[in-house]
Amino acid sequence: MSESNNKRIAKNTLLLYLRMLFMMAIALYTSRVVLNTLGVTDYGIYNVVGGVVAMFGFINGSMSSATQRYITFTLGKGDLVQLKKVFSTALQIHFLIAGLIVLLGETIGLWFMYTQMQIPADRMDAAFWVLQCSIVSTAVMIISVPYNADIIAHEKMSAFAYISILEAILKLVIVYALVISPFDKLILYAFLILFVQLFIRFCYNHYCNKHFEESKYIHVRERPLFREMTSFAGWSLFGNLSAVLFGQGLNMLLNVFFGPVVNAARAVAVQVQNAIQQFVSNFQMALNPQITKTYAKGEMEAMHKLMFRSARFSFYLLFFLSLPVLFETDFILRVWLKTVPENTVVFLRIMICTSLIYSLANPLISANQATGKVKKYQAVCGSILLMILPISYICLKLGYPAYSVFVVHFVMESVAQCARMVMLRPLIGVRIRDYIKNIYVRVMSVAALSVVAPFVVYLNMPDSVLRFFTVCIVCVLSVGIIAYTVGLSSGERSFINAKAIGFYNHKILHR
Repeated sequence: MSESNNKRIAKNTLLLYLRMLFMMAIALYTSRVVLNTLGVTDYGIYNVVGGVVAMFGFINGSMSSATQRYITFTLGKGDLVQLKKVFSTALQIHFLIAGLIVLLGETIGLWFMYTQMQIPADRMDAAFWVLQCSIVSTAVMIISVPYNADIIAHEKMSAFAYISILEAILKLVIVYALVISPFDKLILYAFLILFVQLFIRFCYNHYCNKHFEESKYIHVRERPLFREMTSFAGWSLFGNLSAVLFGQGLNMLLNVFFGPVVNAARAVAVQVQNAIQQFVSNFQMALNPQITKTYAKGEMEAMHKLMFRSARFSFYLLFFLSLPVLFETDFILRVWLKTVPENTVVFLRIMICTSLIYSLANPLISANQATGKVKKYQAVCGSILLMILPISYICLKLGYPAYSVFVVHFVMESVAQCARMVMLRPLIGVRIRDYIKNIYVRVMSVAALSVVAPFVVYLNMPDSVLRFFTVCIVCVLSVGIIAYTVGLSSGERSFINAKAIGFYNHKILHR
């Protein structure tokens, strides 16, 4: 991979991290103020009514991955005429999805709100307007997907980051407007959020029209392309559906066998797991377009190297963040929650280990999407992941503890990873032996060696704030040193050394 591509990936990753940190800070502040301003009842109404529409919005998730793949692939081939057709076809499909969401929201959504939800009678009118705004807002976000995909495909993460930050700032303004407004705050909040979505959609549209020639809509009737993209999305839907089913299914199983306290423990564990994974997701978002583009150009060797590097670096980054949490799970949860639901510690530790395994899957998933041959891949992997639910049910029926369902998830995710490697071998020509040598041998070596030093500290110090900070520091140093010496190739170490020396010399010259 060229140095310019390395620089672009590093720059895009940094921009996405800054965006994420800024948006997390805004979200933490605004959610608290909105809760206090609306009150518990109105805040609950907004979230539950909006959740009805979000449930229908699941249909859009698979189409998003299809749009991302086809735009990036065609851009990689450098075919502007076909790129225009792909973008316009994607836009047509998303308008149809938005229309379907509006139809479902105005029929099933309204019926569900008026007949099944527990909403105070005096707040029913406000709930109606929340639903209407949520329907339009969701439709607008769906129509924006091709524009977002175009920005990511062109790797213009600066625009993606800046527009997202603008959205966060506007939501901060909404909070101020809520506090000083004399109107019904729930209805006002719903309409203001809708206004923000419309404005942000205009920003994406304007940026793409100004910078990307293909984003100007042209009327096309490419039925083969339409069928191909929707077929791709259909099989992606099966894969995504399996993940949703086993996720929500496990939650229901835990509720049936153990009650809501265990559900609370799982919810806390999921929150921490998602926060850690966000950091890796941004790195992978910056790399994925390059995997698709190298495949489109037929540069298979470059694609394989990029896949190996993506998997290893994703694992190191996640392990870097996860190792202190794995050691000090109990301390972190006590400080954060005060009262920690039973089972939360063991749940979180197993779920983090599963996330580490899954971090190695992203390059395989991206490579499969790049080929466009997703039918067999999604059918096999989706079926393996769906088996988590019945196997977990059998384990609980046999009297195994609650954490056994997460052990089942870990094992089945490992099986799915093996299946991914086997199915991709004939599609992209990467040998399983090379994948094991370049990824698994290195990451497992780093994991095994990095644990030793913090484990010694953990065993020999009493549970305290001092031990927490000592373990964190030792984990950071241990993972950093071992990943550098054992986990990187000689070429990667040389690249990092050169960059570090160049940065140091630049600082010296400009003093």
